[in-house]
Amino acid sequence: MAKNGLLIVLSGPSGVGKGTIRRLVMSDITLNMVYSISMTTRKPREMEVDGKDYFFVNKAKFEEMIHNDGFLEYAQFVGNYYGTPKDYVLNLLKEGKNVFLEIEINGAKQVMEKYKGKNLVTIFLVPPSIQELENRIRNRHTEDEQTIQERLNKARHELSEKDNYDYVVVNDDIYQASREIQNIIRNKQKEIDG
Repeated sequence: MAKNGLLIVLSGPSGVGKGTIRRLVMSDITLNMVYSISMTTRKPREMEVDGKDYFFVNKAKFEEMIHNDGFLEYAQFVGNYYGTPKDYVLNLLKEGKNVFLEIEINGAKQVMEKYKGKNLVTIFLVPPSIQELENRIRNRHTEDEQTIQERLNKARHELSEKDNYDYVVVNDDIYQASREIQNIIRNKQKEIDG
């Protein structure tokens, strides 16, 4: 029988590079990882595929799942729900897969409260400095000054949450940070497999 996989939670402030790091970490096929697909009530965008990009459901179905404790975490954003379906993740873990969640801090808190397994690994990705984070956000050239300041204020608050995580990884170099996370996963797997 396959041993349960790890539930890996990656959080950090906006602009810290979570998506890039996740893709690099998951490129190591020896880690047997799958990226958790979220469920949402928003309409699919062009080229999005149900069951690949998201699980698309209506509001009534999502709220029924909330009522039946069907999510590891969920949130409402711009009038739509987004969440991590619990049974989907638990089934992947039972198959021995390592499941990767890249989620906001509030979602991570919900996961930590609901999922108490020894195979939970929580990782907080931090920038080398707030100044570096500001540079990264500004270099995107996608937001006005007010939005940039809001993001930076939110980031300062979020950084105060880092001590609630098992590991804090500094993203000074994406390859170094990715290797560090891959090693955390390998070492945790060895510890659990005994």
